[in-house]
Amino acid sequence: MKFIHLTDTHFVPAPRRLYALDPRERLRLAIADINRRHADAAFAVITGDLAHFGEPDAYRDLKAELDQFSIPVHLAIGNHDSRTAFQAAFPEVPRNEDGFVQYVVETPVADCVILDSVMPRQDGGTLCAARLAWLDRVMAERADRDVWLFLHHSPLDIGIPCLDTIRLMNAEDLWLRVQRHGRVRHIFFGHVHRPISGVWRGIPFFTPPATAHQTELQYVERVLTPGTHEPPAYAVVLADAGSVVVHLHAYLDDSARFIMDYKSAESARTLEELAVAGPG
Repeated sequence: MKFIHLTDTHFVPAPRRLYALDPRERLRLAIADINRRHADAAFAVITGDLAHFGEPDAYRDLKAELDQFSIPVHLAIGNHDSRTAFQAAFPEVPRNEDGFVQYVVETPVADCVILDSVMPRQDGGTLCAARLAWLDRVMAERADRDVWLFLHHSPLDIGIPCLDTIRLMNAEDLWLRVQRHGRVRHIFFGHVHRPISGVWRGIPFFTPPATAHQTELQYVERVLTPGTHEPPAYAVVLADAGSVVVHLHAYLDDSARFIMDYKSAESARTLEELAVAGPG
């Protein structure tokens, strides 16, 4: 099975820009690339910070872009989002009985559990007692099923100090549920605007770059958040009962393409020669 993971679209209403970038155009190009290359994907997931200021008009513009997807798309919310404005713009997105954007997407390989880690007016995240009770219940109902968790906030320190202070603040409570269930196979999140993968207490995790701006890779600044215009990317996830493979695709990369098997490509001295290299 194939699915697509995107994150942190940070929409602002047209024609405004954000950090001298157009987040609408960046997502539009991502969707066009996904439609062209990955129409066979089962779905896409966007793990939060859909809008930068949580404005109704930003969600209106986001909805117009998401309507261009040729595959289903599932949404989580992040700390920049307004739960109220999001739900008004996307009433079709499920929520649980307490009004949180938490739901399950069943697949032949594993069940995708979407979590709502938003604390109003806070950059860090939490899973309150009601949200954890919901998670307990749905995981108990799936005792014989593998689970992938999707949420906005990182449940662990990633080594970038300014981001580690605004991660999921009660990750230990999440871990108790993960440990109790025993069949959480992967965790996917957003928030950090960098490509990072690893293992949290035995559970593999992955987060891709944003489709909007990125966070600088630095290990010193603890208060301010240095940003960059590094290229955006989305992830292509290939999964079956025994494995999860994540490919990162920088969809705006326009660097040279060539066939490495061709001798004329091997001996090319300029990009012009490389462009016309062929067999023989």
